[in-house]
Amino acid sequence: MATSLKIDDTLKGRVQHLASQRRRSPHWIMLEAIEQYVDREEARERFKQEALASWTAYQETGQHLTGHEVRTWLNTWGTDGERVVPECHK
Repeated sequence: MATSLKIDDTLKGRVQHLASQRRRSPHWIMLEAIEQYVDREEARERFKQEALASWTAYQETGQHLTGHEVRTWLNTWGTDGERVVPECHK
């Protein structure tokens, strides 16, 4: 799909300069930038949706872990005494 972008001369010059330094085309630089932005924003949206779903589940069930319980569990990661995730409770 062909798409055109209108960018100001300053940004265009920056893209061209970076492309020259990286031995890439300006087209490649812009595609890479757009892909990284979209990847980041999609991940942010997934995180947001997961947080909203968790909040809804908490409101419906009251099941939770305290911050202390989570930190205690996480502190065991990578140790000989690594624990399984604690069970949620009310």
